[in-house]
Amino acid sequence: MVKQATLQSNKIPTIEDAKFALDKFNIQNEIKASAGRGQIDPVIDVAQVTAPTCICLDLEDLKCFEAVERQYERWGVIFHNSLAIQPSNPAFPTYSGLTVLMGAPKSGFLEATFLRPVNSVSAFVTSSQRLVLSAYDRDRQLLAQTALPGSNLANSDSAISPNALLSISANNIYSVTFCAFNGQFTLDQFRFCL
Repeated sequence: MVKQATLQSNKIPTIEDAKFALDKFNIQNEIKASAGRGQIDPVIDVAQVTAPTCICLDLEDLKCFEAVERQYERWGVIFHNSLAIQPSNPAFPTYSGLTVLMGAPKSGFLEATFLRPVNSVSAFVTSSQRLVLSAYDRDRQLLAQTALPGSNLANSDSAISPNALLSISANNIYSVTFCAFNGQFTLDQFRFCL
C-alpha cells in the first residue's frame, strides 16, 4: 500500500492513502495532456469546458534532458526554468512512468504560468530540502503558499515519503513557483484544475 504526505497551508502534515488524496479536488473530468510531438489529438477548447476540469501532464513524451517551456502551451501552461529528466539517483524515484520535471538550469526553482486562471495545482514532489509552493494572481500578488517541511528523499530517515502530494488551491491562479532553496527537487503528475 502506498502512503504519502498531503501538505496544505496551515495544516499539520498527515499520512493518507494516495487513492484518496486527489478526491479533495472534486475532479469530475480529467484530461491527460501530452506534449504532442506531431501527433493528431482531438482538439479540446478548455475555454468551452463547463464542468470542473483537471489537466494532468503526461511527461513521458518528453526527451531526457529536454528543456521544458512551451510543450504544453496548447493545454494552457508554460514552464520556466524546467528540465525533463529520467532520474538515475535512487533518492529521487518517479511516481509514475520514467520522466519527471526538475528546476534547471537554475537549481531549486521552477515556475509554471497559466494562460487562463486556474483554481488548484498539485504535483507529487521529492525534494532534498524544504520545498515551498506559491500561487500568484495576474499582478504577481501572492494568493496562497504551502510547503513540504523538509527533505523527503528515498532511503532517508525522513518522516515524509518520496513523491508527497503538494497541492494548493485559490481563485484565479495565474502562476505558481516551486522553490527549494539550495536544493534539488522533482515533480511528477503535474495537475491543474480550471
